[in-house]
Amino acid sequence: MRQEIRIKIKPPFVKALRQGYPLIAKDAIANPEVLKKENVIIHLLDDKNKFIAKGYYGKQNKGYGWVLSYKEDEAIDEAFFISKFKTAIAYRKDLYESTETNAFRMFNGEGDGIGGLTIDYFAGYHLVTWYSEGIYSFKEEVISALLKSTQVKGIYQKKRFDTDGKYIEDQDYVMGEVPNWPLIVKESGQQFAIYLDDGAMVGIFLDQREVRKRIRDHYAKGKIVLNTFSYTGGFSVFAAAGGASQTTSVDLANRSLSKTREQFSVNDIEPETQIIIVEDVFKYFKYAVKKELKFDMVVLDPPSFARSKKFTFSASKDYTNLLKEAIAITEKEGVIVASTNCSSFNMQRFKSFIDSAFSQMGDRYTILEEYSLPKDFKTIETFKEGDYLKVVFIKKH
Repeated sequence: MRQEIRIKIKPPFVKALRQGYPLIAKDAIANPEVLKKENVIIHLLDDKNKFIAKGYYGKQNKGYGWVLSYKEDEAIDEAFFISKFKTAIAYRKDLYESTETNAFRMFNGEGDGIGGLTIDYFAGYHLVTWYSEGIYSFKEEVISALLKSTQVKGIYQKKRFDTDGKYIEDQDYVMGEVPNWPLIVKESGQQFAIYLDDGAMVGIFLDQREVRKRIRDHYAKGKIVLNTFSYTGGFSVFAAAGGASQTTSVDLANRSLSKTREQFSVNDIEPETQIIIVEDVFKYFKYAVKKELKFDMVVLDPPSFARSKKFTFSASKDYTNLLKEAIAITEKEGVIVASTNCSSFNMQRFKSFIDSAFSQMGDRYTILEEYSLPKDFKTIETFKEGDYLKVVFIKKH
């Protein structure tokens, strides 16, 4: 039997937890000294010893654990995980039945009822990501529950938590079939080459599926497109597939060159017909201005935080300046796709960055449309931080 521990919650945090806030903050715990190993169930009690909820203790950058149930007598066992997984699968029925897409998020942490755990689906293969030692301690129950909830070709895992004070991004095989690499998956009719056994990144950010499709179907035709912080070139592939006259992909990582070529190739697009540049994006912006290059569409999807040899980028502090650089090389009536996955600010503040950038550049703009997380990245109203993705299509006048 797994040990169960009672912890006291400080009064200022009780109301939010009772109303469904799922994250157990470090500062909310009045008696943290009782927490030793991250393999325990915790009962949250108020200052009058009344039950609030139960969850697990697991340290990650967001907090000290997650609420799993508001029923004091509910067992957190294999049956609990099976119930959560089956509900999550039913919610994504349309994606499972799709003939156009077979890569999506099957289970999205607290949005599906278990914070600190995500499961991505890739053509029958499953990638389980553990965000703390605490949730990883349930590995046996989770894997067994997954096998009993759906058809599984193979399972890989990614561990993203501290061990001995060091943050790790470890990925490895768990069980089942081993695919031929790359594993080719489909998204909205396009193909992606992915690797579940090669480091922290698999080759595709699934949360941008709707944005990529929108670019291909409604914006790309005949356009000269610049894709910055391009990773493996997903936006570029969809732009090219949508009839873009030219795509340029820019990313600082050396491997982005071979990875982007591969993504074009699996979509029967000759990589040599596209421009792929390994360079600091900010350095490229200066080059583009110097050479008087202009683009009909600029995609900005930077990491929340990034560091190069000469520059540190923080979305919350530097996005306005990044937008100014993009505005300078966007044609009149051109479109900027501004995106951020930074959870520390909301859409309203993000739009203030946009307004400030255009104001400082002396240009007018119109917001054409907005996107947040797709359906499979399920979120809950009580945890706003979980709805992190903000994408705005902006027309420059």
